Amino acid sequence: MILRNAQKTLVSLSNQFKAVAVIGPRQSGKTTLVRSVFSNKEYVNLENPDSRQFLKEDPRGFLAQYSEKGAIFDEAQRVPELFSYLQQILDESNKPGQYILTGSNNFLLQQNITQSLAGRIGYLTLLPFSIDEIKNQRPKTIDALLFKGFYPPLYDHKVETNFWFLNYIRTYIERDLRQLKTIENLFIFEKFLKLCAGRVGQLLNKNALALAVGVNNKTIEAWLGVLEASFIVFRLQPHHKNYNKRVVKMPKLYFYDTGLVCALLGVQNLNQLEFHPFKGSLFENMVVVELLKKQLNQGKSSNLYFWRNKTGNEIDVLIDNFNELIPIEIKAGKTITNDYFKGLKYWNNLTGYKGGKVIYGGEDYQKRSNNFEVIPLDLIDEKIKD
Repeated sequence: MILRNAQKTLVSLSNQFKAVAVIGPRQSGKTTLVRSVFSNKEYVNLENPDSRQFLKEDPRGFLAQYSEKGAIFDEAQRVPELFSYLQQILDESNKPGQYILTGSNNFLLQQNITQSLAGRIGYLTLLPFSIDEIKNQRPKTIDALLFKGFYPPLYDHKVETNFWFLNYIRTYIERDLRQLKTIENLFIFEKFLKLCAGRVGQLLNKNALALAVGVNNKTIEAWLGVLEASFIVFRLQPHHKNYNKRVVKMPKLYFYDTGLVCALLGVQNLNQLEFHPFKGSLFENMVVVELLKKQLNQGKSSNLYFWRNKTGNEIDVLIDNFNELIPIEIKAGKTITNDYFKGLKYWNNLTGYKGGKVIYGGEDYQKRSNNFEVIPLDLIDEKIKD
């Protein structure tokens, strides 16, 4: 079993809150993590129809089975009735870490927790493996890493990447979507999903998406909400502080896993990535998600933004540490050139900040005299602390 960086945070939350919710994409390793950390608790999978029926028909009798040690309730959003009864149990007890809830549907889980368990529960968002977590098992090349992605089953079992993602997409569309929203035409929705993959790392233009798919803007926004709630995509927002009035205000669109993007783009093998037009965008997506994983594994919310003005000057990522904005440029190339620092120099002149970081596809780390750092992919976890 690969040790997860979020384990320490999970233990800490269980010592502070009466219950803990672990949320994240399907197959991100939530069940494996909580069963490992809380091996003394009984595990209940609420995808099981027998367990769901027992809970719905006799919730008090169901929960009485776990009154002593508590329990792990997997896919808790499947039975909304659970939360009201848990509220009473938690209010009558001072015992921390009694119940551990997991869920891959953020919208439904958050909705039920907000209604019944607000203030009683801690949150941990668990995404697929980080580069640091698979450092001893990761593919040797960046192309192979982009193609395979980071979902744990691809590292735990010998399974062909293309087949795994094909079944993942099919399961997601046919099963998870029906829990969230009635999608009348699944063929059109799948077309929308593939079009989103073709816009990875780009500014999100909902009007253009609506025209390409053949639906209205309201539908596009609803479908994006569905993809976000089920941890398929997320929007990186432009930074709210305007150093220039002519700044871009549209968010950028990213996926939580590059392997899934490759599958949606129709990439059949990693050799096709060497000269693929989306390789730079995929590399950027991977780095942005790595930075996001660092925050979420510590139980923190995202502090990542980007900045771009109408004339095309841009910073790929701004880490907002409240009293400091750290600019980061992302470059897929392996050879360091002066162009790598163009955006950082513009930002330094505009804001008075000194320095910045470049994360690139090469292997050498450099600390330059103008306070610029050049960081290879493998050193992200070590060199970017916050």
